[in-house]
Amino acid sequence: MIKVTLNINDFDRTLLVEPDENLLYTLRERLLLTGTKKGCDQASCGTCTVLMDKKPILSCITPTLRCEGKSIHTIESVAKNGKLHPIQDQLVKHGGLQCGFCTPGFVMTSIEFLEENKNPTESEIKEALSGNLCRCTGYKKIIEAVKAASEDMK
Repeated sequence: MIKVTLNINDFDRTLLVEPDENLLYTLRERLLLTGTKKGCDQASCGTCTVLMDKKPILSCITPTLRCEGKSIHTIESVAKNGKLHPIQDQLVKHGGLQCGFCTPGFVMTSIEFLEENKNPTESEIKEALSGNLCRCTGYKKIIEAVKAASEDMK
């Protein structure tokens, strides 16, 4: 086991991890932050997306030891003081979530995307979310929600 200090959701956490442990395992099993979901476990579905230094990463293939000194944000950090982030709010309003399993990954990917692109086209939204898979909604409502959230965030 190796001692590591991680900054998770603006809090430093020191813990012991295995040398080959991935961030997804550390978040879910060691820190009990279960909002980040385990989907394919091979970087194909985007379900495990978190932000590292404000950029989306796939936590299932990211070694925990590479995260020391980085700022990690999970879905648990998105709502503030009981108020949903505009992306979360619009996903609810547009029916862009059904089972909710893929939702954390879509939210985390969308946050970074909308910080960089304040007025995205539908095509740009589709491209930005192309690494996130959903088996329930058919994507139309998710794309509409991200577009509406971009308006809310202006």
